[in-house]
Amino acid sequence: MTTSTEKSFFDLHITGLGYLNRIREVKPKKGDPFLACDIAALNGPSDDVSYVRFDTRVSGTDAQHLIRRCIDAVEAEKKVMIGFRLGDLWTDTFTYSKGKRAGEQGVSLKARLLFVSWIKVDGVLKYKAEPKPAESEQDAAEQSAAPAPAPQEEPASEVSEPVAEPADEAADAQAPALAESF
Repeated sequence: MTTSTEKSFFDLHITGLGYLNRIREVKPKKGDPFLACDIAALNGPSDDVSYVRFDTRVSGTDAQHLIRRCIDAVEAEKKVMIGFRLGDLWTDTFTYSKGKRAGEQGVSLKARLLFVSWIKVDGVLKYKAEPKPAESEQDAAEQSAAPAPAPQEEPASEVSEPVAEPADEAADAQAPALAESF
């Protein structure tokens, strides 16, 4: 008799689109440094948009690579919009130290940035994740004859190519760890 002590989890993901801001390396007093960014997510009717700000920790090597490529564009104050998926949402309370709200309590929405589905810089598409192939009955039959690929943590882990010039694609293929900008 085998007893399983593996924990199971229920995932709550947030998908949307928004503007990328404040890309930075965070160096906590305890623990390892990590990449973080803010996302001003669009919400509401398209003729009266409101924004919800998320302070995110970038998780996964593909997401980190893509966000690092956006640093120069964000610092140049270009409009960098992304399609995203967030997980592990939580709130953090703080006290304003400056400005007209000094001394007041505030709330920050925090989450992990899990996946970037596309990136546009000043309205020009620079990256789009390859969609998962649709499984039909014929596809399932063909796949059963071929060896199954290893399961992946993130849907776009094999994708790190921008939709851009061929020179950029060749550079990505040769050195995926490089974080060149758009």
